[in-house]
Order: sequence, then C-alpha cells, then structure tokens
Amino acid sequence: MTGFLLHLSAPMQSWGEHSAFTHRDTATHPTRSGLIGLLASALGIPRAQAVADGQDRTTLFARLTEVRFTVRVDRPGTVMSDFHTVGGGYPHHRTVPTAKGARRGVDAATIVSTRHYLSDAAFTVAADFTDADLARLCSDAVAAPCRPLHLGRRSCPPGALLLLGTGFDDPAAELSRFPLARRAPRIPPLSGTVDVRFISDQPLPDRMDPADPACPQGPPAPVTVTMLNDEPVRLTARDRVHRARPAYSTTRPLPVTLCSGYGIAYLNAIADHLHPQGATS
Repeated sequence: MTGFLLHLSAPMQSWGEHSAFTHRDTATHPTRSGLIGLLASALGIPRAQAVADGQDRTTLFARLTEVRFTVRVDRPGTVMSDFHTVGGGYPHHRTVPTAKGARRGVDAATIVSTRHYLSDAAFTVAADFTDADLARLCSDAVAAPCRPLHLGRRSCPPGALLLLGTGFDDPAAELSRFPLARRAPRIPPLSGTVDVRFISDQPLPDRMDPADPACPQGPPAPVTVTMLNDEPVRLTARDRVHRARPAYSTTRPLPVTLCSGYGIAYLNAIADHLHPQGATS
C-alpha cells in the first residue's frame, strides 16, 4: 500500500448520501462517492467518462474506484439547514425545464428545496492505493487540480490546506499519529487520551497502528457496520448511479498531545510532525 493524506476543512461542507429532488441531505463525514469525485475533478476526468460499470477496468475513473479511504473525524461540526428557491421571477423561456424538456409555467416556476450542510467540520482522510503510479498521479492532481475542487457541493470549496503529505507506506496507520485539527480539552483526561471517530470502507484493525507504541493499548472498541449508498457506478451528467457498500466505523483513543488547535498552531504541528528537528533530509 501507498498513498497520501487529505485535510478536508472549510466553513461549509455537504456530503449527500441519499439526496433527492427538493431535500438534499448531508452525511456526517465525507462519502466515498464525494472523495472519488474530488479526485476525478482534480484529474480533469470528463463527466461522460465517469463510468465504472463496464468491463473495461483500465479507464482512469474505474481505477479510482479501487482506492480505499479511511476518514478520521477531527471535528464533527454542526449540521445546518438552508432554504433555497430556484427559478422564480423569470419569463417563461427561462424557467426551470421539466423532465420532458418543456418549461414550467410561471405560476409553478419556483422550486423550493431544503439543503443540509456541515459547519466547521474537519476531517483527515487517508487514501490507500495498491498502484503507486496512480497514487502519484492523484496526489499531483490534488496539488495542481485541472478543475476547481469542492467538498461535496460546488458551493463548498476546500480550505487552502488540502494535501497534507504524500508517499506514506500505510496512510491509514498514519492517522493514529498525525496532528488533530482540534483544541485540547480544557481539563486533560486522566487517561491522557481523547476519543476520535474513524470511518472506513474496509474492515478496521483492533488498533489503528499496532506497531506504534504511542498508540494506546486496551481492548478493541466495537466496530459498527452500516450500508451506505455511495459507491459510484456512473457519475455522468444526467445519469448518476450508486450502489450500496459496507462502511465500518469505530471510536478509538488517541494521545491528547495530538490535539493541535487551529490556524498557525495546527500548521506548525504538521510541519514538526513531517519534519522533526534533527531529522535528516
């Protein structure tokens, strides 16, 4: 395995999992479809080629569906709802088109929808690749994307810090020691640890990094398995199809010393982690 880490943080994010028509939900964490879509946008894959249900598994988009993601919830954020109206006040020839290609009448032109977002959430995502060349291609694309990137919806651009680091032999294990984008608790816990939620599209180990002595010992936490309808089959412009897949989630203790705050403090913690003093280049 090889891969990289992403930092998904912005004022607003929205990761729809079963959105339909006038009600647009958000999951509490980045979805698999949203993450693959982010990489596809970075690579500049056209919508017409965003197909993974054919027998040809050598296409670039089909290869992206082999990537494994593990999400660490640094800050869960707050779910917020927004009220939208679309299409009102326009002349007939500019109203919203119907499914049959006609135009809505002026008296029915306004479409009302409710959309949900995550506010002030932050996630660290490990992207695991079996193909080192594909890992390099994707990390280079995220660093210099072909198209604008967004966190679930086009109205939610990512923050300036997106690509945290590349070339990790085991990106998922790196999540147990990478700085957390959260403040340390005001009263340090006696255990010296904080509980952190992990979600993965593959079974989670008993410990995030068994080889790391700093990773807290103890009995394994229970793992919850749910089914999410976010495995992309086709993401073409007018034919978006997903299938269900298992999602594994658990809460694990991590050292409280990983809590690195926000802003400059967090950036300094990342720099110290990736380039510790005394390390040779």
